[in-house]
Amino acid sequence: MESKHPTNKAAFWLLRIVQGALIGVGAVLPGISGGILCVVFGIYKPVMELLSNPIRRFRTHVPPLLPVLIGVAVGFLGIAKLLAFFLETYPEASVCAFAGMIIGMLPDLFKEAGQKGRSKGSWISLCIAGAFLLALLIGLRAFEVEIAPNVGWYLFCGFCLALSIIVPGMSFSTLLMPMGLYTPFVAALGGFDFGVIAVAGVGALITIALLSKAVNHLFDRYYSFAFHAIIGIVIASTLMILPYQSFVSSPVTCVINIVCLVCGVLFAWALGRFNSRFSKEEEA
Repeated sequence: MESKHPTNKAAFWLLRIVQGALIGVGAVLPGISGGILCVVFGIYKPVMELLSNPIRRFRTHVPPLLPVLIGVAVGFLGIAKLLAFFLETYPEASVCAFAGMIIGMLPDLFKEAGQKGRSKGSWISLCIAGAFLLALLIGLRAFEVEIAPNVGWYLFCGFCLALSIIVPGMSFSTLLMPMGLYTPFVAALGGFDFGVIAVAGVGALITIALLSKAVNHLFDRYYSFAFHAIIGIVIASTLMILPYQSFVSSPVTCVINIVCLVCGVLFAWALGRFNSRFSKEEEA
């Protein structure tokens, strides 16, 4: 693996740890994809090579990626406790801020999805995926299906978490928030509940083992269709998580929610500009 980074080992490690921490934070924050940040920092390809063939690639890929992995753990677990606090203390305002982040990331997702062209099939893929998830979530809500977190669902959380790394643009909160699993899962992570972490870890490992090669192949051959389907899922989940009733409950609550929504959009926009600038500096 070639690196354009400074030859100074300490500087290289520090840079990689910071990048890993940002990826870890991005993996937890709703609307921010750890996979997208891997692409931005130029490590998505080696990460996927390692995940798709860990035994063969272990000796060549793990040493340079080790500081990234350390940073991911620090960023992931460090931000989870803070997120759990805001979700429990200010649930509606927090969800609006997170929805704003998702909305703010959509332009970058569309730009990423169109890198290899866009066709009618791409838009059809977006609509079908979005409509399917929207129908599923509306059905769950209409029939008042309550999902109580348990071992099986925490395995599913691990599955979604792995997808946020191996599928660029997919945030694991996309599916967990509408199903009511995001808050308890993040709270368990922030509280260092090792039982939940272990179960989710097993789910993530199984997902990586079964899907990493398939996802890699899918994006290689059907990049535009796959990426637009992800955007459809993101849009559908965002429509479902917004606390619509709180906007009309009181003028004060409405103003707070709108401010949080706008702040989320601006944060995602600023992160997108940072990512673009970083990518240009890396290419220079």
